[in-house]
Amino acid sequence: MSEHRTAQTTVTDAAVTPLLRRDRHRGHRIARVDAAYAGLRDRALAETLTAEDAAEPHGLDPLERLTCRTHRRWVHECIASPQHVFVVTGHRWCRDCSTAANVAVDQLTWHVSVTCPRCGHTPAGVATRQIVRTCRASMAAAQGRTADAA
Repeated sequence: MSEHRTAQTTVTDAAVTPLLRRDRHRGHRIARVDAAYAGLRDRALAETLTAEDAAEPHGLDPLERLTCRTHRRWVHECIASPQHVFVVTGHRWCRDCSTAANVAVDQLTWHVSVTCPRCGHTPAGVATRQIVRTCRASMAAAQGRTADAA
C-alpha cells in the first residue's frame, strides 16, 4: 500500500483513492470536487479542499491542511485572519506576551514570518514552524509545485 505525505501527516491511499477517478479521454486521474466548492474559480483549490475534507476523518491533521475550509482559500492567503489564532496550541500566539502574533507571507520570495507585535520576537515552538511549513506548501500547491521546489 502506498502512502501520500501531506506535510507531516501520512494519509493512506485508502483515504485518497475514492476521491479520484480516471478521465476516460486522457487516461489521467482527476479529482472530484465537492458541491460546496464547485463555484470556486481555482480548480486546484477546489480539488484540494475536497481531498483534505475527505482525508481528515482518516488521519489528516487539520492544522497540516494546505487549504482553509472556513475561508475556502489556500492557507497562505488567509493565515493572517484572527480566526487562525489558537491560544491552546500556540498557533499565531506569543505565550510570553499573551498576544496574537502577526503573519506576513511574501508570495514572491516565499518567505513566511511570524512575529509578536508586542515584543517583536518570533514565537518559539512547533506551532510556528508548522505555520511556516504549511504556508510554503500551500504556496507551492497553489502554483502546482512541491514545497521542495520553492
